[in-house]
Amino acid sequence: MDDHDGFRRRAHSLLEAAGYDVVGEAEDGKSAVVAVVEHHPDVIVIDVQLPDTSGFDVSRLIHRDREAPVVILVSSRDASDYGGRITSSGAQGFLSKSELSADAIAKIIQRAS
Repeated sequence: MDDHDGFRRRAHSLLEAAGYDVVGEAEDGKSAVVAVVEHHPDVIVIDVQLPDTSGFDVSRLIHRDREAPVVILVSSRDASDYGGRITSSGAQGFLSKSELSADAIAKIIQRAS
């Protein structure tokens, strides 16, 4: 879930090539929440900066549900730029966009289990 179509395409291809089933995409926070409710994914990858809200806020909204998916926040910035906002959002992990890989996602999922 990212507002940049090129990044969504890259992430989609990377995840499918690694064997993940990509069940939805969204370009803003509102669409992201709707997609999570509609598709019930196990994992979501969401950008910190969205046009209508932040990935932190989307993560908080999603985690109101007891069966929330694993949330992995991504950004072009480093995790240190966000301080404690990552953990306080309920997200299970953070990756800079340059570090996004199937292995990095798998490690976060494994830690969250």
